[in-house]
Amino acid sequence: MNINYKIWSDMSDSEKNNFFSRSELVISDAVDSVSTIIENVKQNGDKAIYQYNEDFDKVTVKNYSLKVSEKEFSQASESLSPELKKAIDYSIENVWKFHNGQLPEGMNMMEIRKGVFAGEKAMPIESAGLYVPRGRGSFPSMLYMQAIPAKVAGVDRICIITPPDKDGKVDPACLYAAEKCGVKEVYKTGGAQAIAALAFGTESIKSVDKITGPGSKYVSAAKRILSGIVDSGLPAGPSDSAVLADSTSDPYLAALDLMTEAEHGSDSSALLVTPSEKLARACMKHMDELLQLLPEERKRFVTDVFEGFGGVIITKDLEEATDVINLYAPEHLQIITEDPWETVGMIKNAGEILLGENTPFSCANYSIGANAVLPTGGKAKTWSALSVRDFMKYSSIVYSSRKGYERLKGHVEVLSDYEGFAAHSNALKLRDKNVQ
Repeated sequence: MNINYKIWSDMSDSEKNNFFSRSELVISDAVDSVSTIIENVKQNGDKAIYQYNEDFDKVTVKNYSLKVSEKEFSQASESLSPELKKAIDYSIENVWKFHNGQLPEGMNMMEIRKGVFAGEKAMPIESAGLYVPRGRGSFPSMLYMQAIPAKVAGVDRICIITPPDKDGKVDPACLYAAEKCGVKEVYKTGGAQAIAALAFGTESIKSVDKITGPGSKYVSAAKRILSGIVDSGLPAGPSDSAVLADSTSDPYLAALDLMTEAEHGSDSSALLVTPSEKLARACMKHMDELLQLLPEERKRFVTDVFEGFGGVIITKDLEEATDVINLYAPEHLQIITEDPWETVGMIKNAGEILLGENTPFSCANYSIGANAVLPTGGKAKTWSALSVRDFMKYSSIVYSSRKGYERLKGHVEVLSDYEGFAAHSNALKLRDKNVQ
């Protein structure tokens, strides 16, 4: 494996920008085809969805329902091993506990001035569509990571949309997780057509107010195109990650964790950022050895990543390494330095930050409890992990007593007059006059 190996101080600005590019940002080649798909779904509804299921997901059966039936939920549960169901149950319990702590109080008020009050009322959004990918595997974890914060928030209608297999069936573990989370509205389609269906609605699939969930560059392109029609949520495209390590780190553990997110797909990104060339060389050697333990498809993904969007960056010291991380703004960041608790204080941009060698990406992705649906493509500079807050909205609540109003009145009149809003000013000046 020819891993990209760069010395940060030797890289030009152009090289740095290119090195930090992610395929989630490079969607121009998908826009035209995605636009066509969106328009077809808008015009033809279910007919277009069935056709795309056949074209893209190779569904061979006929006369199947887009909506998952009660029978399919029962069959899914019966088909799973007790061990898998127990693992899902355990993880759901942890994720539920974490997100319960995010639920805000229904309404709060504070006295701004004597007799003048302002606050907020928190309310759930009315409907949400949760996209669960399937193209490169089955992801019940992505289902419960979205369904739980939506349920905790109190969203009235939650539906799930996910690609079918060739038999027109949804992944059974996803159905089991959906039922455990209290969501029974599940539809069988994926890709850009699924996003279009959630935005516009079809005969079978009712439109939603918000869409969440990670996906391919085609899903990301559809979300961007339709962002004026529906709230498309945080940017969650192809996975990206970074391991920040120093000379005290175990290179074998660094290699294990560095390869985790890279196996998601060739369009993923993974970086090792370290001031230690010795650590980097040892880690790269372990990566070559560990690569041979992977199935062929995952081996190809990992190789493509470290020869493409990923690699190793050597810095002069730990401070410069954290500067690189903050520029990269990874979806996932693991810190395995001598004192990760000190190092984390230097981090400004990351979707999630995992501290120490006993907190691998794998554990956070599935079971620790914090949400694993995270901003990708450098968007962690302004976006946060999916949470209960993503499924809520806030209305400002204000109230003035008569005496409070009298204290405000003069200041508001002056500002209204200055800005030239006569009706604003008259609403106060003429308030106690009844002009006939």
